[in-house]
Amino acid sequence: MNQTDNNASSLGNGLSSRQVAMISIAGIIGAGLFVGSSSAIAMAGPAILISYAITGLMVLVIMRMLGEMAVLHPDSGSFSTYATKAIGPWAGFTIGWLYWWFWVLIIPVEAIAGANILNAAVPEIPAWLFTVAIMVLLTITNLFNVKNFGEFEFWFSIVKVAAIIAFIVIGIVAITGHLPTSNISGVSRLWDHGGFMPHGFGAVLSGVLITIFSFFGAEIVTIAAAESDNPAEQIRRSNGLVVYRIALFYILSIFLVVSLVGWNDAGLKTQGTFQYALSQLNIPGAKLMVDIVVFVAVCSCMNSGLYTASRMLYSLGTRGDAPARMCRVSKGNVPRIAVLSSTLAGFVGCFANYAFPGKVFDFLLSTTGAIALIVYLVVAISQLRMRFALQRQGIEPEFRMWLFPWLTLATIAVIVAVLGYMFVSEQYRYETLMTAAVTLIMLGCGLYTTRGRKADLVGTAQSHLRKPAYQTTK
Repeated sequence: MNQTDNNASSLGNGLSSRQVAMISIAGIIGAGLFVGSSSAIAMAGPAILISYAITGLMVLVIMRMLGEMAVLHPDSGSFSTYATKAIGPWAGFTIGWLYWWFWVLIIPVEAIAGANILNAAVPEIPAWLFTVAIMVLLTITNLFNVKNFGEFEFWFSIVKVAAIIAFIVIGIVAITGHLPTSNISGVSRLWDHGGFMPHGFGAVLSGVLITIFSFFGAEIVTIAAAESDNPAEQIRRSNGLVVYRIALFYILSIFLVVSLVGWNDAGLKTQGTFQYALSQLNIPGAKLMVDIVVFVAVCSCMNSGLYTASRMLYSLGTRGDAPARMCRVSKGNVPRIAVLSSTLAGFVGCFANYAFPGKVFDFLLSTTGAIALIVYLVVAISQLRMRFALQRQGIEPEFRMWLFPWLTLATIAVIVAVLGYMFVSEQYRYETLMTAAVTLIMLGCGLYTTRGRKADLVGTAQSHLRKPAYQTTK
């Protein structure tokens, strides 16, 4: 590290086990599931279940790789720090700034979505004022103590999990023909409207490109765990829950939607996935309930995005890849300058959206199109190189990636293939090129900033033999 070590370790361990547990359970539940999944369903039909399964499998494998590295070296920089160690400082710089860029653009997206919900309920107050209020409130929660972020996220997660479980219960009751408010039953809609795969397998692959962004954010737990009492144990536990989260929250809930509502029903896209499904079941107050849950989901995503962006900026600062002031923390162990810098970038995005509607902000947002896949690719390459380095030292990590190295290599091949498909596809080429342009800019800055530095794979392996610095004595 280029900065002082005490700064690097001064984030503390303010997140409790229950807070990290809920972040790990509900971190991937966002508005993309409650509303945005309708676009994916319209593209692939009922076969969108295959898309979710493929994406879920990829995320499960990536989280296992990330878990292997994070158990060895819990760090607020997560995969950016591991890329620095395994690939080179330029890689850690590039992926860290790309990840920060992604989240500071998502922050205003979520704030604007939440503001639109409030504006629809209270049209007398302009949407931009609600946007500012949401931004300010969640910035304050992140400024004073990490426990504030954790507590907000804990209750946000409770609401999201409760909503998913309630929907699943209602859906199962309806399918079995026991819901008194509805005459819908059975699962025949899975094949009644043109078959299970109405647009062919190509549409399933296109569905993967939509659904992958719903899952992006699962990696946040490896960042948050670094600020808990026992990071390694929290990361192990959260990895064990990944498969259940994917199966329960995504695959089962979407299975119920496409079983209850025709995939080509126009109401899915106009009203949103869950709201339309519940309205078709004649559930009273469906719109209000879903609006509340979606509002909570977007606030949760923004809260997590601000936290994640600030911690990544802090980590970049500790490695000399961002201004040193980003490392400074308050008495409550919060990197306030990193939080405020990330918030300021979010406010710039909000201003661009309202000042130049449909122009500047949409252009900026298009640059994030393939960042999730680039992050996953870097995680896989980092794990491959780090594991080989450990093996050369005769070390076997306690928490290991499955079927190494074949599954890691297969994952790398799949991600490269998907990126290639995005590049040749007319539908995704623009976003891919925009992401590539930003990536090249970050890469150029990284090569210049980190010139003369080298990867530290030997140090990575040796550090496994020592007691990790994050462990605390009771």
